[in-house]
Amino acid sequence: MVKKRALGKGLGALLDDSTGEKKHYTIEKELLPIGTIANIPLDNIERNPFQPRENFTEDGLLELAGSIKEQGVIQPITVRKLEGEKYQLIAGERRLKASKMAGLTDIPAYIRTAGDMSMLEMSIVENIQRENLNPIEIAIGYQRMLDEQKITQEVLSKKIGKSRPVIANYIRLLKLPAEIQIGLKQEKISMGHAKILIAIENMQTQLDIYHDIIKQNLSVRQVEEIVQNLEEKPDKETVAKKQTQYNLPKIFEEIQNQLTETFGTKVQVKTKNGEKGKIIFNFTSSTEFERIISLVNKK
Repeated sequence: MVKKRALGKGLGALLDDSTGEKKHYTIEKELLPIGTIANIPLDNIERNPFQPRENFTEDGLLELAGSIKEQGVIQPITVRKLEGEKYQLIAGERRLKASKMAGLTDIPAYIRTAGDMSMLEMSIVENIQRENLNPIEIAIGYQRMLDEQKITQEVLSKKIGKSRPVIANYIRLLKLPAEIQIGLKQEKISMGHAKILIAIENMQTQLDIYHDIIKQNLSVRQVEEIVQNLEEKPDKETVAKKQTQYNLPKIFEEIQNQLTETFGTKVQVKTKNGEKGKIIFNFTSSTEFERIISLVNKK
């Protein structure tokens, strides 16, 4: 007996309506009970406006369409009920597209009720658990949830079952130049390459190394060596910054690292003789500024 793949902590919790065993129906009545599985006409299903995934490979869809022709849709999609006989997709756009390619007229769907925020959460969690999203799509999805729900990374971490550092690392990708973000989406570079590029402060240097990665097919290890060599030959400004950091008392350095981790952004502590000084919070957008202020107010 083949076991059904578990939905995972995040999506399982979001889809749990505590209604007991699901019943199967065909769409012969105008109103179908919420929490049931029914065969719904494809023409009655609207696309999910909160779908974080942007790209679907043609080869992958054709392969899935062939499988659906032979075996049908094994796992129902998830929809929410709209007015009349209309439904809106929550999860399963790839299965929906492939079913249309396979020539199906209807598709099995789990019907539930969901608000816009739940739609966004479920769409992101479903795709992440299936590992279908590229890193930039994941980052944009996380940022949307933070912005639209006005929550912290800690709260988001609990909602989707991902650690706060993991979420922070993805969101940092959105600080990369647009050209590099596009390259990451198109798999011209890997997540490993991107993490190294993020650590480079100069944007032009980021772009130069990005172009070298593509032209020379550089590995992550090779890029690490390039960046390390850059750090070994710093300019005067970098030397001054490192000297300041070197002279920072250990207790202040520990506080600086703790603040950076807590607020998910670069924090600098500057002091003279450990008596006077200032704390600098770096932010790159009004949204990030509001997030930092929100965290400060909660402390």
